[in-house]
Amino acid sequence: MAAFTAKDFSELIGMPGFSEALLNNHFTLYQGYVKNSNTLDEQLIQLRKEGKGTDPMFAEMKRRFGWEFNGMRLHELYFENLGGNTPINQDGRLAARLHQDFGSFDEWVQDFKSVGAMRGIGWAILYQDVTNGRLLNFWINEHDTGHPAGCVPILVMDVFEHAFMTDYGLKRADYINSFFQNIEWTKAEERMQM
Repeated sequence: MAAFTAKDFSELIGMPGFSEALLNNHFTLYQGYVKNSNTLDEQLIQLRKEGKGTDPMFAEMKRRFGWEFNGMRLHELYFENLGGNTPINQDGRLAARLHQDFGSFDEWVQDFKSVGAMRGIGWAILYQDVTNGRLLNFWINEHDTGHPAGCVPILVMDVFEHAFMTDYGLKRADYINSFFQNIEWTKAEERMQM
């Protein structure tokens, strides 16, 4: 089986509003998710080969694999949708769909920022429901739970403390504003399924 490989997101260093220290710490955390996903995957394969698929240890490791794997993938989506420096294409599919589903781009921004500012740790994610194309903002509390079935992540914002505390302390709203100044809108639009 092919191992999971950490992607290089160092091109984000120098991005306005994100210090090199914050980004390097965040990259290290992400690399830990990749390493742990690989370790757990190997251990789970070995337990299956030994016929221990019903062992409680297998069950707990399988749950932990969901946490590590989703932590890896969500961070990849997050870093991939950063690094932009141009506004959303108001004539593009994403802007049109945001207008349709939220009334306007500005109303969507207000809703997404409100989700990101909610108390707690987790993720603010714009999803597209693949059954009807509708865009929805969700709060995801943990990596491995709460993801809406049948939906594809379009825009991912990390709101765990490690994503902003180094640079912003408790000023999460300032971090969210910096996030919005660095969205790679073309990447978000590419993720749309319909």
